[in-house]
Amino acid sequence: MLAIVALHGLAGWGLLQVAPVRAALAQAAPMMANLLAPPAPEPPPPPAPEPPRPASKKPPPPAPVIAAAPSPTPAPFVVPEAPPEPVPPAPPAPPEPVEPVVAAPPAPPAPPPPPKEIPPAAIQYLEPPSPSYPRLSRRLAESGLVVVRVFVDVDGLPRTVQVAQSSGFVRLDEAALEGVRRARFKPYAENGRPTAGWARIPIPFELEK
Repeated sequence: MLAIVALHGLAGWGLLQVAPVRAALAQAAPMMANLLAPPAPEPPPPPAPEPPRPASKKPPPPAPVIAAAPSPTPAPFVVPEAPPEPVPPAPPAPPEPVEPVVAAPPAPPAPPPPPKEIPPAAIQYLEPPSPSYPRLSRRLAESGLVVVRVFVDVDGLPRTVQVAQSSGFVRLDEAALEGVRRARFKPYAENGRPTAGWARIPIPFELEK
């Protein structure tokens, strides 16, 4: 049955596809009067909304510039001078050495008065000088006067003899000194007191004619 119904429906659809058949059916279709008030016409559909226009990109407002307070001009950098090196304190002066108190040495005794010069007239002998004439001096004919200066002590002894005047010949001078050394004098006295002093003794050397 289903197949029959389906075949009938398919046949009817095929007929409706033919234009004269559709026109005949339209003329034969009964007319129906609708006593009801016609329905109000449907309001026209609202117009389609316009597509949104692409919003023009506005440049972002510039960021507000906050004016900073002008910084003060930095003062020029000046290299500070190096502080002067501290002067080391002077070392304390060493204490002055305390010199030991030394007792002043006793005053030296007064120097003895210079020896007296015995005048020639005051010279007296206990043993007069007897110098020997050197043989070589005789042979060479050496002669002359030798003055011997002799220091006679309080006992009359010759302590120091020296040539005060040379004869010009060494042998004669040595012979005169040796002769005076062997002499003995009578002590010279002043105010009754023996006094030492220097005496000058002439010793001549003369060749025999």
